[in-house]
Amino acid sequence: MKGHIIVADDDPDIREVLKIYLSREGFRILEAEDGNRVLELFNAHGADLLILDVMMPGLDGFEVCQLIRKKSDVPVLFLSAKDDDTDKIVGLGIGGDDFISKPFSPSVLTAKVKAQFRRNRLFQQKEENVQPLLSYNGLVINPDNYSVQMNGNEIQLSAKEFHILTLLAKSPNRVYTTEQIFEHVWGEESSGDFRTVMVHISNLRKKIETNPASPHFILTVRGIGYKFHYSD
Repeated sequence: MKGHIIVADDDPDIREVLKIYLSREGFRILEAEDGNRVLELFNAHGADLLILDVMMPGLDGFEVCQLIRKKSDVPVLFLSAKDDDTDKIVGLGIGGDDFISKPFSPSVLTAKVKAQFRRNRLFQQKEENVQPLLSYNGLVINPDNYSVQMNGNEIQLSAKEFHILTLLAKSPNRVYTTEQIFEHVWGEESSGDFRTVMVHISNLRKKIETNPASPHFILTVRGIGYKFHYSD
């Protein structure tokens, strides 16, 4: 069995389609019709990934994600009937890993799920080897325990924020294109969806930069991408 997924949507047809497609790939699926049921299943069985519809009875997908994030970094994929930048920014801002608009192709969603599991396996393999601390002007990144400190204070990052920061900080002053960042962190091509990276970079700056509007560490290289700035 490849992994354990909770699929949450108040539409039973959508749940059934996703169950069929994901089960074919060897995933174990638990279904939830509302946000409260998601929490019940997660508390009882855990999960390796959550697929949450944004609009659900009771607790909506955003509320469920916020509660889950208090105790777990499990990947979260949002489903939404609204192809709206605002919803996407909110979803990624509270710790979501991807945002998929309805109607969607079940095969595309399945590919995104598989990519999430591939990335998690790669990071788990890297954790087996002790990795050195990354320290730059008060910013300390520990790749082994996924911790980040700024001037001695612990900074709480989502899994994707941490992976982006580590990717950039391991190669100071190297410029990564948005596409390269997406491929490294999400494990798939962006298909032109650069907003996802932009939102995560914005959230990351708010957490580690003294002045996010004038960042010191993560700089934008206009027309290309981003780099981690460091000088002796």
